Amino acid sequence: MPTSIYEAYFPVLAQILLAAGLAAALIALGVLLGKRVRNRAKDTPYECGIQPVGGARERFSVKFYLVAMLFILFDIEAIFFYPWAVVYKELKLYGFVLMLIFIEVVLTGFYFIWRKGVLDWAYGEERQETRRS
Repeated sequence: MPTSIYEAYFPVLAQILLAAGLAAALIALGVLLGKRVRNRAKDTPYECGIQPVGGARERFSVKFYLVAMLFILFDIEAIFFYPWAVVYKELKLYGFVLMLIFIEVVLTGFYFIWRKGVLDWAYGEERQETRRS
């Protein structure tokens, strides 16, 4: 048992120092041993082989942000399954029925946004008009 606060926190301090030292050493090795080849392909904003089209300041469609918000929403809803799974045996049939209702509400919302065409954000407006009619 540690007798002072210094003995109690020494392992934490040692781990922080070890991690910082390892990170500094890896960065230094990359700088010293890495190649510095400058060419036109390396200086482009994208190195994945796709030629950039347009500027970097173009506007995104609102549908892109809507899909991102929906992803976060459904992701947060999925997180509710973990505490339910932990206490499932204690909740018995009551907890099971409540989770079925929760899943039904989530799937109804997902079906609604799917039928509205919210998830088809990559298609043009003409595709949206044909889905609505």
